Amino acid sequence: MKYVLIVSPDSEICRQVRSCYGGGYRINCVETIHQALDKLRVKRHDFVFTALDSLIPNPDDTDYKKALKPFWELYPSLDIVVMAPQEMIRKAVDAVKVGARDYLTYPVNPQEVKYISDNIINSIIPQSELSYLRDQFWQADYRELIQTKSQLMKSVFDKIRSVSPTRSTVLLIGETGTGKNLLAKLIHHHSNRQKAQFISVHCGAIPDTLIESELFGHEKGAFTGAIRRKMGKFEIARDGTIFLDEIGTITPSTQIKLLQILQDGFFQRVGGEENLHANVRVIAASNSDLRELTQTGAFRKDLYYRLNVFPIEIPPLQERIEDIPYLCDVLLKKLKPYHNKQIEGVHSIVLDAFSRYSWPGNIRELENLLERALILETTRVLTPESFPAELFDGGSAAPLLTPNNNGTLADTRKLAIEEIERRYLKQCLSRHYGKINAAAHEAGITTRQLNKLMNKYGIRKEEFKP
Repeated sequence: MKYVLIVSPDSEICRQVRSCYGGGYRINCVETIHQALDKLRVKRHDFVFTALDSLIPNPDDTDYKKALKPFWELYPSLDIVVMAPQEMIRKAVDAVKVGARDYLTYPVNPQEVKYISDNIINSIIPQSELSYLRDQFWQADYRELIQTKSQLMKSVFDKIRSVSPTRSTVLLIGETGTGKNLLAKLIHHHSNRQKAQFISVHCGAIPDTLIESELFGHEKGAFTGAIRRKMGKFEIARDGTIFLDEIGTITPSTQIKLLQILQDGFFQRVGGEENLHANVRVIAASNSDLRELTQTGAFRKDLYYRLNVFPIEIPPLQERIEDIPYLCDVLLKKLKPYHNKQIEGVHSIVLDAFSRYSWPGNIRELENLLERALILETTRVLTPESFPAELFDGGSAAPLLTPNNNGTLADTRKLAIEEIERRYLKQCLSRHYGKINAAAHEAGITTRQLNKLMNKYGIRKEEFKP
């Protein structure tokens, strides 16, 4: 049984779309987006038809990506068809550009509906069935994490989905800051060990003299200062998962003990003789080439082969630039509660600069830049002034406009003044949460003049209300 959801307050539209499907389909009709989301939470549908005015009731609102986002937070691969009258066809196309599958126009033409429906049935449904299984696999708390437009990251998540339920050792390979720790947690929470401990160990941060004690524990009197028995991380992580980050930094003696665990499943505490059973899954990570380290003798070949059972290579941020806008949304959602700021997004100039930047620090660097900007920003959008000048061409953090080489000086001056006015008014309205009287008073103009300028620049007070 295939499930189709129709969102429209017009019962006739629901009837016409419903009539295009025969047996084998369950058609559900609701009037509002809230009802649609409630329906989807109960049962995943194969695709959704939604009226454009139901999707965004405010005709002045054009943020279709934001409107569609709640659907994809529930099911990342859900296909959505928007429906709109002829005069709104441009808006329907804009919705398709940000991710909707297709669009229909009113009055509903049964042949057109049938044509689009057949395309969905013939080309989307087989893939949707596979996506359905994938979507159902991911826990609700992690569905936001696995959304991506990058084919490289889709391949990474496919591998994680395949290996998580198994007992296999996983080796995560990637540059610093690519999110290896987060992906290790993703594997653990989708494994059959999810109810047990997840222990993360940054091997490179532990002194060589203490690494064995930290991992395997020690007996009382094993060395100077060992005044009592200590449990190691492998003992604490029993029945769960241990994540060994920067595995390439561990000492040769520690490598031998780790090899014993992977081969035989046993280990001894430092200074002890008792064999302890290590019922633990190992996920290791490295930002260096372990194969190259084996060639120089810095890393044991037999240990490398034991760790390299299921390698997953994580692409650097520079190779998944298309994900940056979405990553910004996720990171801002994470950061805003700690800084008590009403930030709604990132300025297009900044996003453009992000797309050209090399990102040596990867996602961690992006998060740090956003947090710094969040602290400095005084408006509701993270503007270029809040970011380091190095991000922007020519070292200028705030290019007001791109001069038109064919225009006159007067034209260029006019554009610059308009851009300054626009930015000033937005900042002023942001400081007063969209209150026209207060903003006009600060600007030294009348409310009528302010409203006239807002209409000129397409600024709405609703954008700045808390």
